[in-house]
This record gives sequence, C-alpha cells and structure tokens, in this order.
Amino acid sequence: MAINKDSNTYTISFAIILVVLVGGLLAMIANGLKPLQDENLVNEKKQNILNCLPGNKLINRDEAGSLFADYVKQRLILDYNGDVKENTLLDNSTELNNKNSYDAFSIDLLKEYKTIKDEKIRNYPLYICEVDGKTYYVAPVMGKGLWAAVWGFIAIDESGNEISGTVFDHKSETPGLGAEISQDFFEDQFIGKLISNNEDYKPVEVNKPGNPLNEYQVDGISGGTFTSVGVEEMMSRTLIVYHNYIKNLNKS
Repeated sequence: MAINKDSNTYTISFAIILVVLVGGLLAMIANGLKPLQDENLVNEKKQNILNCLPGNKLINRDEAGSLFADYVKQRLILDYNGDVKENTLLDNSTELNNKNSYDAFSIDLLKEYKTIKDEKIRNYPLYICEVDGKTYYVAPVMGKGLWAAVWGFIAIDESGNEISGTVFDHKSETPGLGAEISQDFFEDQFIGKLISNNEDYKPVEVNKPGNPLNEYQVDGISGGTFTSVGVEEMMSRTLIVYHNYIKNLNKS
C-alpha cells in the first residue's frame, strides 16, 4: 500500500522520528564531550586561583592544569570562625577530587551562596600557595551583581593584612559597565590595599570613581554601581573568615 505523504499522520510521524533521531544524536555528542567540558571547568578554576597570585596573571587555562600543584601547596576548608574543618587539610600530593566533600576544590560556592542562607554554616575553601618562596592565601568569594552572580579569588599576603592580587568574573553583567570587573584595570587596583591594621579586620571599600582613596579603598566601575557594590559586599562578608584564620595561624 502506497504511503500518503500528504497526510497529517505521515507529517506527524516523520516529525516524531526526526526529533527522536536528532535528540539521540545530540545526547550522544553531549555525553561524549562531557569529560572534556568537565576538564575545562576544572582547569578554568585552577587558572583563576593561579592568576590572582603575583606574577601569574598570564597563565592560561591549559597551563594551569599542569602548574597548579607547583603553586598550591595545601588546600583546606574553614568554618565561619576561621577554624579548619576536620579532615579537610590536604597537600599537593593528594589528587584533586571534585566528588570528595572534604576537598576544598569540590566546594561549589554558587550553590552554597544560593542554598545556605546562614553564612555562618557555609564552607570556606582556602588555598595556601607559594610564589618565589613567599606564602599567599587564596580565598574564593561569591556574591550578587546587578543581574546575577559575581565571584572572585583574592590572594592575601602571609601577614593577613594586604591583598596581593585579585581575579573577578560574572555571569551576566552589562558589557562596558558592570562586566568591567573582570578587566585588569579594575582587578589590579586592589593590589597593595589593606584588609587589616595588623590586628582588626577592615573591609575594602569600592567607592564611586573620582574621589580621593585611602589604603582601604578602590574605585568602582562608572555606570556599574550595583556590580561594584556586589564586589564590595562579597569581599567584606567573606574575607573576615580568612583574615581570622591567618591571624590565628600567625599567633600559634
């Protein structure tokens, strides 16, 4: 019996078969690419951690994968008081494990920020790094800009007083305005700014551009007020945890 290609039944059947075939093919491709995508995400995170360290701004994503263990000597998870959580202090001989909740590298800051409303029960991953014989503490931070999440990695010097480098990024801030937080001119102005007066924590202020600045202040982004406020808020809220850890470590 001849098939009536002009019938609705034929058209609908053909469309269903085509959708199933194309959908199956796309699923196979996605599954095949997932390991590569996962590796790229891991290396991007490694890159961000390394880029905020002095002299490492130009390390690219592919290089970060092999260089990470050379710079990051230890990783750990802190509680809100700045105390190390049990069994989370790992050195660079321990392979990174995104599935191990005791590994600082596995902590999804965005997920914690969205789902754990009480900041006092969140996890605070920390990376202890070494560059040219000097120790630096790299602290991840997460917050909200104008439209969606903003985040960053902050390198703090061995004393716990001074910022040694920053890397910021965003999900969907406005190009030319809030999105400028990921540019060198914004990130580099944090270098040398203080978060402590040798004892008490004092958060960095992100001010309206054009005003005189002191050692605790930087210029915000012109036209990107909400994003600038988001950067200030996430640093102010989070860095106190790491400051407390470093200060207590130096006292011991």
